[in-house]
Amino acid sequence: MVTTLLRIVKYGLQNFKRSAWLSTATIMVMVLALIVFIGLILFNVMTSNIITSVQDKIDISVYFKNDTPEDEVLRIKSTLGTLPEVKTVEYVSKEDALRIFQERHVDDETISQALEQLSENPLLASLNIKARAPEEYGIIAAYLNNDSINPFVERVTYSQNATVIERLSKILQTAKNGGVALTLFLSFVAILITFNSIRLAIYSNRESINIMRLVGSSNFFVRGPFLVEGIVYGIISAIISLGLVLPIAYFIAPYINILVPETSFWEYFISHSPILFVYQLLFGIGLGLISSFIAIGRYLKD
Repeated sequence: MVTTLLRIVKYGLQNFKRSAWLSTATIMVMVLALIVFIGLILFNVMTSNIITSVQDKIDISVYFKNDTPEDEVLRIKSTLGTLPEVKTVEYVSKEDALRIFQERHVDDETISQALEQLSENPLLASLNIKARAPEEYGIIAAYLNNDSINPFVERVTYSQNATVIERLSKILQTAKNGGVALTLFLSFVAILITFNSIRLAIYSNRESINIMRLVGSSNFFVRGPFLVEGIVYGIISAIISLGLVLPIAYFIAPYINILVPETSFWEYFISHSPILFVYQLLFGIGLGLISSFIAIGRYLKD
């Protein structure tokens, strides 16, 4: 059995070397497919981080009328905290709102002087509400319109934030769908070219294959070398594609860090490069095996 496997591997490597130019063209197309594939994985990770980052910065702010008693605001806060859609509720009193406003504009003398001229605090008490999921903000906003809360509310900032979340999600989803479509297209092209490469290898070795079939060689022994050839295509393509992605990732990392400062793209890439290579390897070998299996399968049926 071991001798048979060694012979299969030997014949597969010989087939690969015999058609060097065709093998190179096949590998180049597979490399393109694998680069897009790994790019899609990294894109999915970054888009998830972007959405999470934006969601953490977005909330519903409920501003209460100036004459609303603090006890009433705290009662509403307690009620909102019991809703399953609500993650956190933060109360900002009028005094806290004024202090925060002053800290933000400490270097603006015009605003500081204007505040000193006022006889009373012009800011309103508010509740900052974070939902557990973006789609649940609408439920919370609808709840704020009930008769026990609405009479005390001056305004709610949900509509602006909802638009930001919706537009961002649509943009990222469109880009993600485009990446999937491109990966599928290049995978199809890679399978087609690998299929033709294997068919040509079969044609050039047709006499040897016919002799093996006549002397009673099993389909496994006939099919084996061409499957090995497909595996070699996949392994080499995975190594080359990861080698090409490495400098690209290093170059674009600073720009991605500006967009998503919470995540270090380069550190993520380096720390996850082993598992990314495994994904590349499995995907590349899968493309090679599928192409080889179909090609030799069609020949054996003829």
